Amino acid sequence: MDCIVNRTRFLNAKLADGTLADLTVAAGRFSAIAPAANTATPPAGAIDLAGQLVLPAFVEGHIHLDTSFYGDAWRPHIPCTNGFDVRERVAFQMRNLEQAAPMAERAKNQLELCVGNGSLAMRSHVMVDADVGLKHVETILAVREKYRDLVDVQLVAFPQSGILSSPGTAELLDEALKLGCDLIGGLDPASFDRDVDGHLDVVFGLAERHGAGIDIHLHDGGTLGLFEIEEIAARAKALGIGGKVAISHAYALGDISPDALAKAGEMLAASGVAIMTNAPGNHPFPPVAALRKAGVTVFAGSDNIRDSWWPYGDGDMLNRANMIGYRSGFYEDWELESAHDLASHAGAKALGLEGYGIAVGAKADFVALKAEHVPEAVVAVPKERTVYRAGREVARQGRMTR
Repeated sequence: MDCIVNRTRFLNAKLADGTLADLTVAAGRFSAIAPAANTATPPAGAIDLAGQLVLPAFVEGHIHLDTSFYGDAWRPHIPCTNGFDVRERVAFQMRNLEQAAPMAERAKNQLELCVGNGSLAMRSHVMVDADVGLKHVETILAVREKYRDLVDVQLVAFPQSGILSSPGTAELLDEALKLGCDLIGGLDPASFDRDVDGHLDVVFGLAERHGAGIDIHLHDGGTLGLFEIEEIAARAKALGIGGKVAISHAYALGDISPDALAKAGEMLAASGVAIMTNAPGNHPFPPVAALRKAGVTVFAGSDNIRDSWWPYGDGDMLNRANMIGYRSGFYEDWELESAHDLASHAGAKALGLEGYGIAVGAKADFVALKAEHVPEAVVAVPKERTVYRAGREVARQGRMTR
């Protein structure tokens, strides 16, 4: 049978519950998980993980493959002239992109960085507006196709310059979905386009027409941001598409009273709208523990990696879990495990991934690293790790091997 089915055995894998197990992979999925046999003579071709912790491959819930400068010349950060301003940051970005290396090369660098660190599923927002047209989408679609055997990439058609304030963008977003984007994006309907209903009419209309998911950037804070969150949740619930809708950043949730947050948590859980956070250093961010307790799906992403928005980012979702845990005041083991969940199972749920996890029948996409358990992995962020796609090694020590 082993001659007919591509089968690999991984011995002495430490599972999240602390037990040692032997894993069998056939046709790219886990076909058996059994207590470690500790046989004196391992089967031919078996891989001994020697007690390394095995985690499902990380989920990168929010990046921008088209605008990163990772691997390109260093771009000094340009501060906004009067506090954080999305329009000004977009202008800086466009200026920098004019001088950047070819987009396909930069996207390749960032994608390989993420895969090297263990992310084998990701969601990337790709700029669409009247100035760039569909050039970014066409380039990143080609990059996705090139790496399709190594990583699953969802693409969001992202109106970085707004929709109503950038004439022709609505039609371009429609074309982007026809070309192969998986989701429709949005950007601060109130403060950027200054028309919440008009902006959301386009976003939800396109989603309904194409059967696409939605992932909206929302930086607006306080009661304005909360109002927009309520509008998004109400539309998602009315259309019955909550499991396919996410709000990225949602700074307002970290900028309201505890009572308002409790009501928002109930509303988001009831509507099925997920929240993405990267725990940015200079902004309030959604209170992870309170939202999770309310039943909201909260997931994580790197967001910008060395681009015009900030110079940070390493493409390591385990380090992102560490960052979110640190900023959230997570100390107990169960809290550290919840930080890891944002970059793994919660991310898989938000992205609607099939066959995720370390379980019989699941895809054999996993990371083996040196840690006693999940809490230690989140705290220590060990770089000594090996990444497997469908049971085959694709990266080691942060570098691609395939």
